Amino acid sequence: MSIYLSIYLSVYLSIYLSICLSICLSICLSIYLSIYLSVCLSVCLSIYLSICLSVCLSVYLSICLSVYLSIYLSICLSICLSLYLSICLSIYLSIYLSVCLSIYLSIYLSICLSICLSVYLSICLSVCLSVYLSICLSLYLSICLSICLSVYLSICLSIYPSIYPSIHPPIHPSIYVE
Repeated sequence: MSIYLSIYLSVYLSIYLSICLSICLSICLSIYLSIYLSVCLSVCLSIYLSICLSVCLSVYLSICLSVYLSIYLSICLSICLSLYLSICLSIYLSIYLSVCLSIYLSIYLSICLSICLSVYLSICLSVCLSVYLSICLSLYLSICLSICLSVYLSICLSIYPSIYPSIHPPIHPSIYVE
């Protein structure tokens, strides 16, 4: 009867402890990961995207627009109007458009992309990681706890009669034979 009781207690304790630990760990990890990922990703992505996009777009647009506009406008205006107007307009338009477009596009793209990516990535990653980690941890903890408890109880039950022999007297057939 004590074996059944110990088995029952080990199964009950392992299930109870695994459920409690998995629930606590999944809640704590999901809260921690969602806060950490949303803050870290939004800050890192916004800084990275704003710097990278502003630098890349400004360099790219300034080079491309200045080369394109200077060549195109200088040829068209030199043929149509004169050499003076072609030089003035090409310089004016290349500088004005490259600066304005690079500023506008860098600000617009950095704000839109940083907000969209940070919100999307923080929500998706926090939900996916919290679900994945809670499932993995609950399975891992339940398996580990059940194995550890069963091993512990089997060792204790095998050692228990040898420690307290007076409680369980040995049965010898020679005692009953007359």
